Amino acid sequence: MRIALIGQAAFGEKVLEALLAEGEEVVVVYMPPDTAAAKTNTFKELAMINDIPVRQPARMRDPEVYEEYKTFGAELNVMAFVTDIVPSTILNHPPLGTIQYHPSLLPRHRGASAINWAIINGDTKTGLTIFWPDEGLDTGPILMQVEVPIDPDDTVGSLYFNKLFPLGVDAIVQSVRLIKEGKAPRIPQDLTKGEYEPLCRDMKIDWMYPVNIVYNVIRGCNPSPGASTAYQGQTFKIYDCEKRAVSGPEKPGTIREVTPEGFLVASSGGSIFVKRVQPAGGAKIPASEFASSVQLKPGDILG
Repeated sequence: MRIALIGQAAFGEKVLEALLAEGEEVVVVYMPPDTAAAKTNTFKELAMINDIPVRQPARMRDPEVYEEYKTFGAELNVMAFVTDIVPSTILNHPPLGTIQYHPSLLPRHRGASAINWAIINGDTKTGLTIFWPDEGLDTGPILMQVEVPIDPDDTVGSLYFNKLFPLGVDAIVQSVRLIKEGKAPRIPQDLTKGEYEPLCRDMKIDWMYPVNIVYNVIRGCNPSPGASTAYQGQTFKIYDCEKRAVSGPEKPGTIREVTPEGFLVASSGGSIFVKRVQPAGGAKIPASEFASSVQLKPGDILG
């Protein structure tokens, strides 16, 4: 099958690798332009090694992109981790249409921060969806879904890379097979059972909330965008941490203990042991290093 692959990063690369292993004919690969900070683009290199044309338009919706796209004669579009807006002219052009990967069980958690919000909301399960995109935002008919548990200590990173990433690659390959066999369903979404959510950013920790909620916010922002708090007017983000059952009389946000491994913060009904942070404008560092640099001590207050 002649496939146009639209994607980016490691996920796009692994999908390309899997499609080629299946013997599919990938006729063109679209990905975002290279950034100045990028060291290598192994996705791009893989395509070039296999003599697949690579296109990196600033905007997929520019008219000239569609005009050239038509010349590749794709029978199916596969969208693997796409953050740009792909116009309906491209979505609807191939005779077999377009399929897209989304890291949630649609219609739940529509939007670009689906994994973040599933964890922040305290969900115990999520999954991935392969769907037929339309002009809405993650609203098209469903082809396939795979459910996965959200473990109590999962972060965005562990949930994506250990579960939703590898299962997503497999699901795309299975979906392409179903399309070739003429067996791919188009199940309409019931949008009353889900919601579109905004980008997860600028998340601030309110230490007054129950410890479970505080923990969900932190792990639901790890590794991005990071959940922030402050000490003596200096904002910093918390990443790696542990939820602990220990509690005491201290006001939530109070530093209870500082150790060589990090520092313990009081919360409602428990505590958070912080192991890795990021000062404003700096790199991620061990929490103990941060504590030493600002002379953090028991009794100090965060937030």
